[in-house]
Amino acid sequence: MNKRGLAANTQNELKISFPSLSINEGIARSAVAAFATQLDPTIDELADIKCAVSEAVTNCIVHAYRDCIGVITINLRICADNLLRMEIKDRGCGIPDVEAARVPLYTTDPAGERSGMGFAVMESFTDRMRVRSTVGKGTVVVLYKKLSCRE
Repeated sequence: MNKRGLAANTQNELKISFPSLSINEGIARSAVAAFATQLDPTIDELADIKCAVSEAVTNCIVHAYRDCIGVITINLRICADNLLRMEIKDRGCGIPDVEAARVPLYTTDPAGERSGMGFAVMESFTDRMRVRSTVGKGTVVVLYKKLSCRE
């Protein structure tokens, strides 16, 4: 723990939880962007963060909790060297094959209404992405974005 009572290399952190209602996707996006502003990101960096988080939260709403309302938790952490760590977690149905789900255009949607680009979008707007999932227990997506150091 550092002087602020935070984990090592952590300068600030925030945890928010909310129901998996589609209306809350915008709230999640705005909350993450507001938290990130303490690093003085560029407009483009904020747009990237918002898009990546929007995709992660939408995946929880659409896939993890298909037929029910569950809880989505976002853990945000500002680490050393202007690194923003964003963890989006659900306790939904889980992903049977994470590697397959990460392939662009892969979808389990029988109606074909989903594009299968969620993970590809998240990855393209961040510097690094990790996905852990257990069927029947949920999924954790961790996104990392290094923000420029503006003087």
